[in-house]
Amino acid sequence: MNKITTTEALAAFCKEAAKRPYVTVDTEFLRERTYYSKLCLVQLAYQDETGADAVLVDPLADGLSLEPLYDLFRDVGVVKVFHAARQDLEIFFVDAGLIPAPLFDTQVAAMVCGFGEQVGYETLVRKIAKSDLDKSSRFTDWSRRPLTDAQAKYAIGDVTHLRDIYEYLSDQLQKSGRKKWVAEEMDVLKDPGTYVTEPADAWKRVKTRTTSGRFLAIVRELARFREAYAQDRNIPRTRVFKDDALVELASTKPQTEQDLGRSRLLLREARKGDIAKGILDSIQAGLHVKNDDLPKLDNKRSKLQVNPALADLLRVLLKAKTDNEGVAQKLIATSADLDALAAGERDVPALKGWRREVFGHEALRLCDGQVGLAVKGQKVVTVIL
Repeated sequence: MNKITTTEALAAFCKEAAKRPYVTVDTEFLRERTYYSKLCLVQLAYQDETGADAVLVDPLADGLSLEPLYDLFRDVGVVKVFHAARQDLEIFFVDAGLIPAPLFDTQVAAMVCGFGEQVGYETLVRKIAKSDLDKSSRFTDWSRRPLTDAQAKYAIGDVTHLRDIYEYLSDQLQKSGRKKWVAEEMDVLKDPGTYVTEPADAWKRVKTRTTSGRFLAIVRELARFREAYAQDRNIPRTRVFKDDALVELASTKPQTEQDLGRSRLLLREARKGDIAKGILDSIQAGLHVKNDDLPKLDNKRSKLQVNPALADLLRVLLKAKTDNEGVAQKLIATSADLDALAAGERDVPALKGWRREVFGHEALRLCDGQVGLAVKGQKVVTVIL
């Protein structure tokens, strides 16, 4: 098993990989104690005439630069293959400001090819590569050195089996004419905005039942402070304060550090110093937001007048279409999307791109009363009305 600990060795491998049509990629990282993932290992593999080559790249090795890998990521002549790529791509985007291209995610491709929703790598290894994975090293500390043989074996398996999976899925997509479906899905992963959390938008992830504009303004300012503080110091946002404490603070509106000391949910470290000052300043900022600038929750969908009978028919149609096409249902439309359609909304993903071809076009005809549903043998089909 080849372990790479120098820039020169990495450059030599990437030079050979650049001659191949694709390279498989995976990472091992830690994120429990940091805001941004700490990259601990990069696994790479390619297929060649003599069999294959696979390596473990140690980004923690003294003096090793990942720039040769990033040059390979920029090479548009080599497909970069990942499984469930989002977290891996976020690491490379944060570190180098780049997103590998062209990109292929086997989890997305598997959903298009009928392997179910968010299918796991282990399942694909078993069903396509006809092998089993030793999962015992999955949750080990990947920052410790040296790596154990079990860790190395587990890590390399994440890219060696991935070659077989990629080739199988790519062949299936070619035969079915669905390569463009996967290409459309890659647009989200290729968008830099996918990997950037703006502190000003962090409040939208905080769950709260209160819709008061003033309350939400304080939530917004507290979440903004927390996100910026966590990013600047590279610590988890929960180490600053958790969501339940944030909501409590927005409700009680403490004015002094003494008031913070009465909080039931605030961490002890957050009741003094820079965090305490940030909390108190944020609360004041929220209290002084002008009425015209108060935030509002997007309750547009929750206020829709959903036709429940039509929503049920759309669910039946979706299942019929996805069963017939062998595509995961949630890849086309969520339950909320179907309710929105049944309420007259038309700005939903199911009506765009390849989803419209598979489901959206017939869904609109069903909504407009142009077609109905009937049972024909073991299948549900549409019939013209």
